[in-house]
Amino acid sequence: MPILSLIAFLPIIGVFFILSMDSRRAELIRATALLVSIVVFFISLPLYFAFDARTYEMQFVEKLRWIPSFGIHYHVGIDGISLFLILLTTFITPLAILASWHVARNVREYMVAMLVLETGMIGVFISLDVFLFYVFWELMLIPMYLLIGVWGGPRRIYAAVKFFLYTMAGSVFMLLAIIALYFLNYRATGEYTFNLLEFYRLDLSFAVQFWLFLAFAFAFAIKVPMFPFHTWLPDAHVEAPTAGSVILAGVLLKMGTYGFVRFCLPLFPEASHAFIPVISWMAIVGIIYGALVSMVQDDLKKLVAYSSVSHLGFVMLGIFAFNIQGIEGGITQMVNHGLSTGALFLVVGMLYERRHTRMIADFGGLTKRIPVFATFFMIVTLSSIGLPGLNGFVGEFLILVGTFKSRMLYASIATSGIILAAVYMLWMFQRVMFHEITHEENKTLPDMNKRELAILIPIIMIIFWIGIYPNSFLRKMDASVNHLLKKAGEKTDMVSGVQKQSNLGQLPKNVAPKIDIIPEAKTEW
Repeated sequence: MPILSLIAFLPIIGVFFILSMDSRRAELIRATALLVSIVVFFISLPLYFAFDARTYEMQFVEKLRWIPSFGIHYHVGIDGISLFLILLTTFITPLAILASWHVARNVREYMVAMLVLETGMIGVFISLDVFLFYVFWELMLIPMYLLIGVWGGPRRIYAAVKFFLYTMAGSVFMLLAIIALYFLNYRATGEYTFNLLEFYRLDLSFAVQFWLFLAFAFAFAIKVPMFPFHTWLPDAHVEAPTAGSVILAGVLLKMGTYGFVRFCLPLFPEASHAFIPVISWMAIVGIIYGALVSMVQDDLKKLVAYSSVSHLGFVMLGIFAFNIQGIEGGITQMVNHGLSTGALFLVVGMLYERRHTRMIADFGGLTKRIPVFATFFMIVTLSSIGLPGLNGFVGEFLILVGTFKSRMLYASIATSGIILAAVYMLWMFQRVMFHEITHEENKTLPDMNKRELAILIPIIMIIFWIGIYPNSFLRKMDASVNHLLKKAGEKTDMVSGVQKQSNLGQLPKNVAPKIDIIPEAKTEW
């Protein structure tokens, strides 16, 4: 069964069904979109259970001729790096649609945008043809632009245009780098192809790697977003509807971090090592800056938006630690951030539906009126700050361990971000949920309904699952991350006096590493 194609394009089939419906039948349209997204999620589950964790080779591969005269193929597949990002996408999308149940304007078009967005996001994570990757990368830009610009807040046009321009600016540089790789591969092999796995075999000089790394890194840094390319994010989050913020934080930002892992590290290993100080310091500044700015926000949604800049700084720091703990911690934290921050945006959206305000000063004492809601809010808040036993702790701990092993100074400074996160998140929770009720509107707020419970309970379950038994996730990544480290170290022995050769450098290329006998590769919890 072509399971990856089914997952990627089933939402498009749902789009055609919805477009054939009468736009006045809003309930039927909502139910159809929700049903399609749930079916996609259940179809994606076999990817986890049938995934072979013993090999780094791409799995569930499909390859068809598309535009053979230009060497373009429909080529898709996944490994341990992309597996959980696909599952995160299929998991978050139905919850975001369920959170959109009160959207009353242009419901049909809204649900079409959500399903097309899901196809674009999944396509990015499964593409092994770089041209196909770029098509999906641009495809997801259109529905997100519409979600912000049509269904957003008062400044939605400004936020949508800003989001579009930033992303397009990065995409232009990435396209130029892709075309350069295309011709460099032809010069080396005599074959025109956009096959990413073929690009991995290129032996590029440091000068070429330097400029191509910059082009890709610029596009990905905007998408993450890294400091100082982050300024589009708060506007987009604040003006987007709740589901748009959930998808943006839960999945779209991960395309940037995924791009660094999938493209920059294995394609340009020498340049990646040379840029470790630059990327690491940008990440550290983002961690501290995002935390400090979050601390002074009076808008709940803007506070959560700036916290994303801080949390994703940790992801970038782990990726550029260039060891298994750092990279696996970074990948795990991508998933954790999608769950925790996505849940925070859902919680803020639920509060907004009740009070039609997001100002922290307009709340206070809510635990007395909505205790069930307060309990879920507390769990998600503690997950975001990395409480042991919850998912956030796993990713941050591995990232800091990996960073300490490579650069102790970077880890020491970055640790302050965890302390600051506890400060701004717990202070926010205290002001919203505790003290006395000072506004009469807060005395009659209803507690959570069945729809809201159906949205948050699955997220809370996975938050505890990752926090209590992370090996069920980490083991799936081991072989792929080890192979990535080998690819990032085998093309050069020394850069700036730092030994880069992986411990796995002597393994045969087609033999999966036996994780149990390689001490460096073990990630037992």
